[in-house]
Amino acid sequence: MNIRIKFRKYGAMKFISHLDVMRYFQKAMRRAGIDICFSEGFSPHMIMSFAAPLGVGLTSGGEYVDIRVNHAPPSAEAVRRLNETMAEGMDVVSFRLLPENSKNAMSIVAAAAYEVRFRDSREPVDRWQERFHEFLKQTEIRIRKETKRGSQEVDIRPWVLAYSVEDRSVSLLLRAGSVHNLKPELLMQAFCAWAGTELPASALQVHRKELYAEQGDGDSRNLVSLEELGEDIG
Repeated sequence: MNIRIKFRKYGAMKFISHLDVMRYFQKAMRRAGIDICFSEGFSPHMIMSFAAPLGVGLTSGGEYVDIRVNHAPPSAEAVRRLNETMAEGMDVVSFRLLPENSKNAMSIVAAAAYEVRFRDSREPVDRWQERFHEFLKQTEIRIRKETKRGSQEVDIRPWVLAYSVEDRSVSLLLRAGSVHNLKPELLMQAFCAWAGTELPASALQVHRKELYAEQGDGDSRNLVSLEELGEDIG
């Protein structure tokens, strides 16, 4: 049985790395008595896959880990048992059964929603909200992006799927995943460079709200949260 777990990461837990989160959940599975499957071979390990690892220092309300289990308790019971093992700053939100032939979360992530807020007195330019609208009115935004293959020039404007500007924050829907991946910090650095300034150090508070997959023919208008692809166990 394939299970998708949604969880939140906030508070002091935002400072632990992805590797630490993996170890944390391995211990949580044991303590909660989840009958998780193990790989075969010389060094068996829990069958567990995380979607789009979160950067250190970021908070999130929509993180996911897929596991395979021999037997699954009802969703409400599994959430309760897991949360009883959790420290402050990490909460399990849902525990949902996936179709047997489903792909793991890591392979299907297509977009991510963020809230980006400037810390007090760290706004890069005056009237930055108006300037940000002007910045994204461009049909092309070319930057140099570091990849595993080295540095290359890319147009990131198509990777900004939607945005809205509030008083001191920006809501962003950005491309994410293995094909195209735009981090909000990179977008805000590009904005500052366009505005003729630099992004002040530690200026941003970034919160990832949700991760999405595409349904149908790969149209970005048909995005669904990873949670929606499973169903509760009664």
